[in-house]
Amino acid sequence: MSTLTTLRGPARVVVRQHRWTLWIAGGLFLAGVITLIATALWSAHVVDAFESGPCSAEGDSGRSCDKIVGEYSDTMFDLRRVFEHTALALTALPVLFSMFVAGPMIARELESGTYRVSWTQSVSPARWLTAKLAVPTALLLAGVSVLTALLAWARSHTGTPYPVQWHDATTFSASGVVPLAHTLFGLCVGTLIGLLVHRTLSALTVSVLVTGAAIGGFRYWRGKLWPPRTVSTENIPEGVWWVERGHLTSTGERMSQELCTRSASEADRLQCLADHDITGHYLDYHPASHFWPIQLVETGILLALAALALALAFRVLRRRTG
Repeated sequence: MSTLTTLRGPARVVVRQHRWTLWIAGGLFLAGVITLIATALWSAHVVDAFESGPCSAEGDSGRSCDKIVGEYSDTMFDLRRVFEHTALALTALPVLFSMFVAGPMIARELESGTYRVSWTQSVSPARWLTAKLAVPTALLLAGVSVLTALLAWARSHTGTPYPVQWHDATTFSASGVVPLAHTLFGLCVGTLIGLLVHRTLSALTVSVLVTGAAIGGFRYWRGKLWPPRTVSTENIPEGVWWVERGHLTSTGERMSQELCTRSASEADRLQCLADHDITGHYLDYHPASHFWPIQLVETGILLALAALALALAFRVLRRRTG
């Protein structure tokens, strides 16, 4: 039995109204799954074939291997871009979802007046809105969960000379539980905007601006969501996320890294540092162990904002319907 025939009431209406969008989304999801699996398996094959040969990626195998090593590096770089594009798509998905909810799902019905048909058929406004959101949200959260887990598996399954850093903005936004939180945030913000704006095109535009600005803000401020560690020596750990660096005075006061950079000569720079009592340097950083703390803090903030937006949306709906 199909999903449509097992659904009842408003949920079934939502599926019928947006069935083509659901079919397209399902096709894109399936294409993404197949692409990730195929890319991971092909990457592993390319690595195995290269490592079983006489050449080395270190470049110490002689000129006869230059072409082979170059082709191998180019192939692995191209395959890595598949993962990067998938991560970028996951990062942009909450914005697209917010746009869809705000425009075609909510504002268009309010603008055209078709919502009155549901409200006059013993369906309360609150139930109408809940059904509007429940089906696409459940499907999208399931799809994002699968793609996020599959992307993590594909990256770990692939041996590549171009590994990604855990703290890269796009990588972080497409890993862990943050993609789900961004998706829920996009849903709730889009719902609120759709109910407030009432115009399809305007709701689309505002939702893109608001959701995009929020995601961009988290990318910028993410390093401040969890206290970083600090080192004051030149022995910088590997694989860390540099947050801030600068100079230290003898009293421990922090000075900007840009201090004395405009000195005319090296001697002038050293004199400038001495004049400011600079005795050392510091580096604030996040080790890989901070991945989950930062993920959970960002997720908590996003869920709180999403809950607030959804509560405001239902309040706006109640005021609209009296």
